[in-house]
Amino acid sequence: MVRAFVLLAPGGPAGHGPCRVLYARTFGTPLGTSPGTPPGGPRQRLRRKEQLLVVARQVASQCQLLQSALGRPSSLQLPQLPDEPVSLQDAPGGLFQMSPGDPFPDQVTVVWLTVLALAFALVCDTQENLSLAEITLRRLVPRLLLSLRLLSPSADVVLRPDAADGLLDRLLPQGQMLFLNERFLQAMDRELGIKVSR
Repeated sequence: MVRAFVLLAPGGPAGHGPCRVLYARTFGTPLGTSPGTPPGGPRQRLRRKEQLLVVARQVASQCQLLQSALGRPSSLQLPQLPDEPVSLQDAPGGLFQMSPGDPFPDQVTVVWLTVLALAFALVCDTQENLSLAEITLRRLVPRLLLSLRLLSPSADVVLRPDAADGLLDRLLPQGQMLFLNERFLQAMDRELGIKVSR
């Protein structure tokens, strides 16, 4: 099962702009909630926010390490969002595990992908199919990119939460990854008015 999805702007090298969570969503029982605790209280919401911020920082660190290893400078600004769909064939990404404890009570695996100075991550249970997680992320990212909007020339972005929620409800219902065929994806894209390159 997928525990959470996080979209973030990783920021620049250490000390040159913090990472920012642009959108996040949890699935199933809220992270760290004991069975008898009401899930919607302010303390639980704060705890979930802190947990997702820990994930975002780890993903940002992984992005910066990868950029350094490839000899590329870390981008501080988001490039102009393209009008045409983005190819993810060569989009860098990876995975890492987070030990039990903080921020999650159980060990989790984070699968991430970086595109256009943004990073997308799925927080998965350790027994989850990681190949399917990567495929799901690569199917989700181009559709989410179509929902991004530049707010100003300084490259601030915002994601339409209703569009993101709709996509996640279809591609990750209740956090369950699905084996999706092209016919299903094409029908979903038509229904949502999305044009994604094949």
